[in-house]
Amino acid sequence: MDLRDFYLLAALIACLRLDSAIAQELIYTIREELPENVPIGNIPKDLNISHINAATGTSASLVYRLVSKAGDAPLVKVSSSTGEIFTTSNRIDREKLCAGASYAEENECFFELEVVILPNDFFRLIKIKIIVKDTNDNAPMFPSPVINISIPENTLINSRFPIPSATDPDTGFNGVQHYELLNGQSVFGLDIVETPEGEKWPQLIVQQNLDREQKDTYVMKIKVEDGGTPQKSSTAILQVTVSDVNDNKPVFKEGQVEVHIPENAPVGTSVIQLHATDADIGSNAEIRYIFGAQVAPATKRLFALNNTTGLITVQRSLDREETAIHKVTVLASDGSSTPARATVTINVTDVNDNPPNIDLRYIISPINGTVYLSEKDPVNTKIALITVSDKDTDVNGKVICFIEREVPFHLKAVYDNQYLLETSSLLDYEGTKEFSFKIVASDSGKPSLNQTALVRVKLEDENDNPPIFNQPVIELSVSENNRRGLYLTTISATDEDSGKNADIVYQLGPNASFFDLDRKTGVLTASRVFDREEQERFIFTVTARDNGTPPLQSQAAVIVTVLDENDNSPKFTHNHFQFFVSENLPKYSTVGVITVTDADAGENKAVTLSILNDNDNFVLDPYSGVIKSNVSFDREQQSSYTFDVKATDGGQPPRSSTAKVTINVMDVNDNSPVVISPPSNTSFKLVPLSAIPGSVVAEVFAVDIDTGMNAELKYTIVSGNNKGLFRIDPVTGNITLEEKPAPTDVGLHRLVVNISDLGYPKSLHTLVLVFLYVNDTAGNASYIYDLIRRTMETPLDRNIGDSSQPYQNEDYLTIMIAIVAGAMVVIVVIFVTVLVRCRHASRFKAAQRSKQGAEWMSPNQENKQNKKKKRKKRKSPKSSLLNFVTIEESKPDDAVHEPINGTISLPAELEEQSIGRFDWGPAPPTTFKPNSPDLAKHYKSASPQPAFHLKPDTPVSVKKHHVIQELPLDNTFVGGCDTLSKRSSTSSDHFSASECSSQGGFKTKGPLHTRQDIVPGFLVASLISQL
Repeated sequence: MDLRDFYLLAALIACLRLDSAIAQELIYTIREELPENVPIGNIPKDLNISHINAATGTSASLVYRLVSKAGDAPLVKVSSSTGEIFTTSNRIDREKLCAGASYAEENECFFELEVVILPNDFFRLIKIKIIVKDTNDNAPMFPSPVINISIPENTLINSRFPIPSATDPDTGFNGVQHYELLNGQSVFGLDIVETPEGEKWPQLIVQQNLDREQKDTYVMKIKVEDGGTPQKSSTAILQVTVSDVNDNKPVFKEGQVEVHIPENAPVGTSVIQLHATDADIGSNAEIRYIFGAQVAPATKRLFALNNTTGLITVQRSLDREETAIHKVTVLASDGSSTPARATVTINVTDVNDNPPNIDLRYIISPINGTVYLSEKDPVNTKIALITVSDKDTDVNGKVICFIEREVPFHLKAVYDNQYLLETSSLLDYEGTKEFSFKIVASDSGKPSLNQTALVRVKLEDENDNPPIFNQPVIELSVSENNRRGLYLTTISATDEDSGKNADIVYQLGPNASFFDLDRKTGVLTASRVFDREEQERFIFTVTARDNGTPPLQSQAAVIVTVLDENDNSPKFTHNHFQFFVSENLPKYSTVGVITVTDADAGENKAVTLSILNDNDNFVLDPYSGVIKSNVSFDREQQSSYTFDVKATDGGQPPRSSTAKVTINVMDVNDNSPVVISPPSNTSFKLVPLSAIPGSVVAEVFAVDIDTGMNAELKYTIVSGNNKGLFRIDPVTGNITLEEKPAPTDVGLHRLVVNISDLGYPKSLHTLVLVFLYVNDTAGNASYIYDLIRRTMETPLDRNIGDSSQPYQNEDYLTIMIAIVAGAMVVIVVIFVTVLVRCRHASRFKAAQRSKQGAEWMSPNQENKQNKKKKRKKRKSPKSSLLNFVTIEESKPDDAVHEPINGTISLPAELEEQSIGRFDWGPAPPTTFKPNSPDLAKHYKSASPQPAFHLKPDTPVSVKKHHVIQELPLDNTFVGGCDTLSKRSSTSSDHFSASECSSQGGFKTKGPLHTRQDIVPGFLVASLISQL
């Protein structure tokens, strides 16, 4: 089986499978000759077609379209919106419509048409058959207006002679129904004979004897009438000639003959040989064959009849498709009035001599023979209705239809001989813009004949392709400080559509105010000057939009990177950096960090730092900006350092800037208060009994060479004021009377005053002894000094008035001795016993305290050696008295609120004087006034703190502090900070201000120095003048 046979088989199968869902039939019956706009039918009503979309429930707008062949004059019209069928101005003439066909009354004359219902989703093909009923619009007519008949004179009465029949194009009752002989002169009558085919043949009846010699010619009229309403009729002249007698008429062997001849029989082919006989002889037996009057002229043209032999031959080419059956009436006449009649039915048999016919009627109207489709048309879009036919019959007329080559179209059979040409897949203009293919119709004859019809389809472009950028992300780079209008790039997009659908315009998206874009060419330029430091990267979109309807668009991202130029100098975070470091910070410690920025990038922002005008006091890391000290700080020697720093970037050419740096040395609480008044620990003040409360009876004044809070001092009485007779101002140090002295208050009073600074984190302090002698007079000063000397044997945490009466005046002692003379013996015995026991314990404890005191009070080995030497030199009891006081604090917070634990250890020379160890009670609370003078105001700075404070790399070595106030040798009472004995010289950092607390214990071990050894006279005078 070759490809052609395969197509024929496929098309034949498709023809047998009709889609009943889309193919439906309607039959209407009308009468011919109807006027225009007469309604014939209503398609949606007659087929019960709903205009409601079953899926969505919405009303659908259906379109009804009559499928007609180009150039045809339609006999009916269809309303596109309602589907109603109406007649047109073209007259429907049944006789013209069905011309050439012999329709009997039971046969129908009809024409067919096709109507399609659109859109494609509702597509239906409606085949409409309109039967045209006959109207009596034609009168019956005789073949000739004059009919000549020859009748022999010896014709018998009631003899019949045929009269040529009248014809009427109308059918049925509207056809020939009645003949009437007018003016028969009673010689002739008329009879009608009806044939089996329903034809009515008129016959002339001879009613009287004829005599040619009397009258040889009769002229009458014959009238024919149809049965229509109104009735139509016509007449013809019937002329009868009376001829001479011929007794015998010819006789055919067969009155009815049927023959078959192929339509392709060549000219001259014999069809049939008719033979008639005549009983007469001579000239009366000579038979002549002629066609009867009823034979159609077309038949006479196709066939020839030999008048002598009666042979019928093919005179012209036959065409079965034009006339398949020819009925021929042959008359055989011997010259008499009554010829013999024979009817020959010639059946023209089919030969496959006609190729199939393709009737292509477009549903989509073509333009110059070309159908235009949109590429967005859906699958199964109907293009044309194809009707194939073949004039041949049987196998020769069996036609199959197919498309010659592979195209996105196919034929869908809807009836036996009708197909719908529709799309079989989606169309793509960009793939193929035009299709030209043939539709082939082939019959099944041998050999097969075929016919082709050329179909041209052009696609119309739809805007179904958006513009496409060559790059979805466009990355550019441009140097800053550019010129305006600088060309950057050309942005390009393509569109697979054509025409205006491919015309692209470009548009910038948001965030693109620094750029200009040509809408047509896509040229991107810079509209402003770029500054990388303000914005390093621009990200925006570009839209490409075509001019289709509706327009389609796409976007591309544009990334513009601004390249750096060295257009920015390094910038310090501060024009003036100020750093604060603690004094005693060790060498090579970090004191601060210089921070500098450069808005440029890369090598242009690589900054190198250097010091311009420093005397090698500091080292600056050129990259990190860390400043380290090259010296040890002492605020008392130099309180600040100032120098300039230069920052240089790595650009070409390089750019630089400078900043000022100030290093402020912060004070550390490394100096204890120095007592100015009282001048010595052996001086005293006279308090008369007449003194009034509130009067100043003594003054304590001290200075601290530190600054700020480290120099703020606080005065408190820590011992000796058990009666509450005195009060000390915590700020000024003035000692005032709280109440008027009573006679019982007469005598020597020893006040232990603690002077502490407010240093951070720990304060330093000094103790001083203030002696007040309450009496009206002080006539015997030696006695008072002796009393003072004797009080040195009393521990500081006890009041001197707590012992027996050796500190009162002689009068008072005499009275007391007299009163208690008896009791003294007992007291002496008890005292001696206690003294003996305490002596042994004190020697042992003094030896150990001497060793511990030496370690606590010596800042270095050199000082220890010095103290040992001094201790060896001082052997007298007086010198030993000056070495017994130290203070040991339990807490560094406040000396006022914590108890002071003191221990007094005496040399061997004084151990017999019954001095033991005592616990001191809590000191009275004191507070500082808020308006305390700030001795370090000159040190405070309003400059901003630097951005960074770093801890030192190494711990700070704080100076060793003398914590004992050394008073003159002749009358010295010293206090100290024992915390130094607990701290290491390398254990503090530069943020620590002091290591001393204002509370402590007292110890007698350790060498004493004169005040002049520590505080020179000129420094004391200078401090007093400042205060």
